[in-house]
Amino acid sequence: MSNIRERIIKLRKLMKEKGIDIYIVPSSDYHQSEYVGEHFKSREFISGFTGSAGTVVVTENEAGLWTDGRYFIQAEKQLEESPITLFKMGEENVPTFIEYIGKSLKDGQCLGFDGKVLSVKNVLDIKNGFGKKEIKLEDRYDLVNEIWSDRPALPKSNVFILDEKYCGESFESKIKRIREKMSNLSVDRHILTSLDDIAWLYNIRGRDIKNNPVSLSYTMISIQEIILYIDKNKITEEVEKYFIDKNIKIKDYFSIYEEVKNIPEKDKVLLDINKVNYLIYNSIPAGTEIIDKPNPSTLMKACKNDIELENLKNAHIKDGVAVTKFMYWLKKNIKSQEITEISAAEKLESFRREWEDYLEPSFNTISAYEANAAMMHYSANKDSNSKLAPRNLLLVDSGGQYIDGTTDITRTFVLGECGDEIKEHFTLVLKGMLSLSKIKFLYGVTGTNLDILARQPVWSRGIDYKCGTGHGVGFLLNVHEGPHSIRWQYNPQVLEAGMTVTNEPGVYIQGSHGIRLENELIVRNAEKTNFGQFMVFETMTYAPLDLDGVVSELLNEEEKEFLNDYHQMVFEKISPFLNEEEKNWLKTYTKKI
Repeated sequence: MSNIRERIIKLRKLMKEKGIDIYIVPSSDYHQSEYVGEHFKSREFISGFTGSAGTVVVTENEAGLWTDGRYFIQAEKQLEESPITLFKMGEENVPTFIEYIGKSLKDGQCLGFDGKVLSVKNVLDIKNGFGKKEIKLEDRYDLVNEIWSDRPALPKSNVFILDEKYCGESFESKIKRIREKMSNLSVDRHILTSLDDIAWLYNIRGRDIKNNPVSLSYTMISIQEIILYIDKNKITEEVEKYFIDKNIKIKDYFSIYEEVKNIPEKDKVLLDINKVNYLIYNSIPAGTEIIDKPNPSTLMKACKNDIELENLKNAHIKDGVAVTKFMYWLKKNIKSQEITEISAAEKLESFRREWEDYLEPSFNTISAYEANAAMMHYSANKDSNSKLAPRNLLLVDSGGQYIDGTTDITRTFVLGECGDEIKEHFTLVLKGMLSLSKIKFLYGVTGTNLDILARQPVWSRGIDYKCGTGHGVGFLLNVHEGPHSIRWQYNPQVLEAGMTVTNEPGVYIQGSHGIRLENELIVRNAEKTNFGQFMVFETMTYAPLDLDGVVSELLNEEEKEFLNDYHQMVFEKISPFLNEEEKNWLKTYTKKI
């Protein structure tokens, strides 16, 4: 922690030189991405905290890290003996970082941040927290860059084209739909900066962020022209021809910051203040009318077309084969081989790599044994890497990027003897997953309305999990995708046909164990009656749920029937890819209960 202490001291020295009283270091890149490339891990560099979400605030005498419930245990460990205080977001009597800044700043003082890495919404919320205080904003300086001597360079990976046989819709069709939305809103321009939206629109992918097939870029769309701002060194001859054929202009990645200054003041500009960074927004001429709406592409992208859904189901079969083979290998060898959290994750990765069209993981695999699994987003390293034993539970949350889709699956495996409480918790989590999977609901329902189905079994025992129940998943894109979700915190987005969403309740007992079971679901239209359009979920994750953890007496007959039908489907889809020994084993782990 001496390195962290030294970095905070250096940062404060720079703050003093620039006349800055409080400085913010968020987790994001220039595009508000959840997961960022190595160049953008400033918050990790300054704090030592490696989770994907968090904000550091540094004052003259204090430093704080704000993160959410997924990372409380991890952050506590990583901030031990650190000069940085952990603020647990959402907990009672814990201020938000915005409230903390508003209270800490005095009239006439200066708040500093790099305007390229804070969203417009963040800055406006911060300014609202000032009340009547006169506070100066200084958005020009990336102070972390000045003390990060060996900072990695910006990524340089080539762009590639995603064939229409995978994505199911041409660029021409997508841009037409975007422009129709622009026309409906009477806007002249649309600034789009979120990387997954840009990749979806142009039917391109990249490798600029590990596990996220995107390329650093911005785009500006008008009725007359389409401009993509990107490092031209990433454009191959094939991709250049593609862009020329589509009448897409290519300009330098950073040139957008100057070009937005030249937007005519009479223009109306559509942008999403949650996604666009403050420096772009602040560079638009002051008289220009800003229309703040979600990017139209975000909802379009979330509602997968029939070709995407068929491809995704194929990707999930391949992924299910890999996870099933891993489960067989784990059960067979746990008593005879030395297996660690890391070697287990590597073994699972080797099964995925057997598929020719597998590209990379969709996120860093969480392989967590016993008490480590109580940390929702635990990441094993050489110091924490636990040796597995034939007892208790191993939680593995993983996923793959295939050319025909993105997957996300969690299975908790019973490695041997475990206590009655652990098995009860396992079964409660299973009950929640089954309850959500089999529900039929009226169109107009949101994920907020449905969250209770997954949470009720654990709530009935006075237990909760400090995260959402489900999130959208991209198509060869980000593993976390909006605008929809399943969580009790309010999200107004209606669940639409074609959306994909995870179903992943859990139990996390600090110092003991963690359990999560996760399938992906497709939102489908069911029957339409006099009462309206009804909707159902179709499960598209195909891998056995470990029956060794199930207390069958805690399941009702409807739950047993749904589980049995699910396991029959798993056997039918996965067994053709297994050898006879594996197939016979799978019969046992998909048997009726």
